[in-house]
Amino acid sequence: MRPTHTETKPSFKTTEFFVYVAAVVAVLVASAVVGSAEGGVVDRFPADQAWLYVTLLSIGYLLSRGLAKSGSREPADHTHS
Repeated sequence: MRPTHTETKPSFKTTEFFVYVAAVVAVLVASAVVGSAEGGVVDRFPADQAWLYVTLLSIGYLLSRGLAKSGSREPADHTHS
């Protein structure tokens, strides 16, 4: 017997995926721009801190996908190409 519903739509089709990708890019770009240590200036946003933020964003994204998968269903597509 075939299921009549899939769990959720694929993650790359969700807005939360694009928000996650944009946030990761923003954190890494900000770290690269702010992180110039010329003339003895202390790096105010070092790479290790940026990667910690990326890790936290990833955990949040994975939790949101888990919640989405646990609470919604989408009709299954039975068309074959």
